[in-house]
Amino acid sequence: MTTDLPVEGRKGHHEDPVLNRSLERGIEILRAFRPGADLLGNGEIAERTGLSRATVSRLTQTLVSGGLLQHDRSQRAYRLAPLVLSLAHAMRSGSIAMQVAAPLMRKTAEHLRINVGLAVPDRDEMVYLESVRYNKKVALRSVVAGQRVPIELTSLGFAYLGSLDKDARESVLQRISMLRPSSWQEASQQVDRALTHHEKHGFCVASWQPEVVAVATPLAVEGHQVLVLNMSLSTSSSMRDVAKEFGPCLMRLKEEIVAALDMTGPDGQ
Repeated sequence: MTTDLPVEGRKGHHEDPVLNRSLERGIEILRAFRPGADLLGNGEIAERTGLSRATVSRLTQTLVSGGLLQHDRSQRAYRLAPLVLSLAHAMRSGSIAMQVAAPLMRKTAEHLRINVGLAVPDRDEMVYLESVRYNKKVALRSVVAGQRVPIELTSLGFAYLGSLDKDARESVLQRISMLRPSSWQEASQQVDRALTHHEKHGFCVASWQPEVVAVATPLAVEGHQVLVLNMSLSTSSSMRDVAKEFGPCLMRLKEEIVAALDMTGPDGQ
């Protein structure tokens, strides 16, 4: 699990007169809740966000009043409220990109009997918007919408980095190196190799989990948020063989989705 940089530690945010600091801090508190951290006390939230306990106590009460958090009196802790799920549903149902991409992803997944996913970046991670799973192994069917994976280890992350200009990419990588310094040296080498592959072929390949290989490519359509499309499968084949077999399939699906999105207006997500 990754830990977000404290609100006070993000250069420039506290200097921007347009931003509401209380609202920004409240969002940081909501970000502290992740799978495996569904019930958090004020002290744990303060540690995860870098905010003072007094600030956390004040804002958690406000978030409870607003319906975004629930207070468990017996545990003296908080959990996300159902309203958060309602907001997520509204986002998914209102996304033009997902409406266009999902049927094409499902068709391809069924035809090739592989997994197809769609994700967006969020700081140092990628967040799945959609995941069509066709793995034979039940244990590998756990990827769902909303799940996060690290940028510096996955095909999704590599492809996203490949879509950025040099300055934006360096900013993302600098953040990751600060958050995970112990693993950064090895990860940076993987990133370099992946970017070289992306520059040559238009997609990236990675094997983040044992016997699971994935290929991914960015979808950049004017008026839409940058998306990343991937295909993955459980296999003992090498990354090179998987890239050779499924890379062209991935790029064809990308062309179909981009062509369909080009016919729509800007995405509201």
